[in-house]
Amino acid sequence: MPGMLSVDRPAEGVVRLTLSNPEKRNALDHAILDGISAAVAQHDDARCILLTGAGSMFSAGYDLSDLPEDGFAAAAEELVAHPFADALDALEGTDVPTVAALPGHAIGGGLELALVCDFRVAADTAKLGMPPAKLGLVYSHTGLRRFIDAIGINRTRELFLLGRYIDATTGLDWGLVNRVIPAEDVETTALSLATKLAGNAPLSLRGNKRVLRELLKAERELDPAIEQELIDLRHSCFDSEDFAEGVKAFAEKRPARWQGR
Repeated sequence: MPGMLSVDRPAEGVVRLTLSNPEKRNALDHAILDGISAAVAQHDDARCILLTGAGSMFSAGYDLSDLPEDGFAAAAEELVAHPFADALDALEGTDVPTVAALPGHAIGGGLELALVCDFRVAADTAKLGMPPAKLGLVYSHTGLRRFIDAIGINRTRELFLLGRYIDATTGLDWGLVNRVIPAEDVETTALSLATKLAGNAPLSLRGNKRVLRELLKAERELDPAIEQELIDLRHSCFDSEDFAEGVKAFAEKRPARWQGR
């Protein structure tokens, strides 16, 4: 069964988007990612957007479990490169403040989805991690840049080259999250923060978000030839034997047998 995105308005000016894919720990599939892009566009009257996960999980990242063996590489790239990128762009590009409430673990693409939000409130039981090195996946240069902007190059290396998972308290120290609180208080604390943001001057919020976005964008400029090389490098990983093996090994909870091809 595909996941779903629930949309409601829990407080004046606040639109809440809830990732719901319980059988797969709120993994991100086409339905959820397309839903995020559509909901952000449709609710342009919101004063704040609150993104959270159903149950005790934020998101386990990309849902690669049901992709067909025949055409696996193309299907994986289609999910990771397109609807995921669109959802990130929608959240990052909106003029209203965004809050991610993490009632539990945020892994892989789930962690980047939270990272594009302006604020992150995490349960003290949450784990934060990036498994591309365990999957044989070359991450997007735009995604890596987001992490470098947030936590610096050395900690980005720890996450992506080691495939390290950290606890929420370490995430707070690193700057991956803004607040760490008991799991049972995440919903109310995040909603309180969203309500306060929704009550602030909209022209100020939109203007300051625009300035911050443009300042960060100016620091991300790459030579077009180099950028294309990085894009090609990422595309090549989807066709590799190691990526197919990495995803299979990850699902089977066993060490991968890497071939370097």
